[in-house]
Amino acid sequence: MTILRLRGFEIHKGLLDPAGQRAVLDDVRAVVKSAPFFRPVTPGGQKMSVRMTSAGKYGWMTDSKGYRYAEAHPDGQVWPAIPDRIMAIWDQLTGLERKPECCLINYYAVDAKMGMHQDRDEADFRWPVVSVSLGDEALFRIGGQKRGGKTDSVWLQSGDVVVMGGEARLNHHGVDRIRAGSSKLLPKGGRINLTMRVVD
Repeated sequence: MTILRLRGFEIHKGLLDPAGQRAVLDDVRAVVKSAPFFRPVTPGGQKMSVRMTSAGKYGWMTDSKGYRYAEAHPDGQVWPAIPDRIMAIWDQLTGLERKPECCLINYYAVDAKMGMHQDRDEADFRWPVVSVSLGDEALFRIGGQKRGGKTDSVWLQSGDVVVMGGEARLNHHGVDRIRAGSSKLLPKGGRINLTMRVVD
């Protein structure tokens, strides 16, 4: 396994082998069966191109009320627990006793993207965010803590895991595009991204 360091982000290339990817995907499917994907809308009324759901104590939400964490799915049910196999990735890469309270699950179809943003709805930015990629490759772009300026990009492949922490915890980042057909993991193509966050 190779570890790339880009603007303070640690990119663990191929952390999950094909069997590990399939196992985590099975866990994701169990979560989605309980808490189905939904298409979020920004406070400005724009429908996001990704579909999302969550596991854990909280799920990340956006709607007319703003960006926030919520204790229930839009259909009113509580979120399912974060699967042990996914939590083990956090343990392996962070070594922290503190555990994430949210695992946000985003599904990117081939035409989906994610604009440059910071993860800043959490209470304490000392804790890292751990991001797992499954399925088709994504062009991941990283900037600085201020919007604009020079950025760097890297292709994230299925099984790659990114740790966003330390001084880079509030760096802007986003997904410019998906490379359709680059993975056979998801039968219908696309990419699934899991991000584990400490919320409280």
